[in-house]
Amino acid sequence: MELWELIARESIRDLVARYNANGDSGRFEQMLQVFADDASMELVAVDGTVRRYDGIAQVATIFTETKANWDAGARASDATETAGTTTPRHHIRHCTATHQIDLVDETHATGRCYFFVIMAHGLDHWGRYVDEYGVRDGRWVITLRRALSDGRMDRSATP
Repeated sequence: MELWELIARESIRDLVARYNANGDSGRFEQMLQVFADDASMELVAVDGTVRRYDGIAQVATIFTETKANWDAGARASDATETAGTTTPRHHIRHCTATHQIDLVDETHATGRCYFFVIMAHGLDHWGRYVDEYGVRDGRWVITLRRALSDGRMDRSATP
């Protein structure tokens, strides 16, 4: 294995970790930095329905709209009163496993890993990320992410 391969693999592993940690914490600006400006993301529901988002501005709407929906749901059903304001209580933790990275060349790679999502009510949904990565401006980024949902609990917050 050559040094560039080690650097590529660790850089790509870091992308997936930062995507999950920043997204789960609501730090969407930092999370979106793992994507190329022209990245695409596909969400494939358990029933096979595909929603595609092209470009970083469209990809961002996945997260901002989801958070707004969860905030509204939390306020309606599980809110706490704090100093006269309603504060939504919800937790989300994406966990990934078995991350396989295939290097195409020094600037392109593909990857796949399993994910499962834990929320306040427990296991929510699970599936696979199937990714394409590329080097842009000297750093690895996600150029295409397909989030394929394999299953979800009845109480799931996602379709």
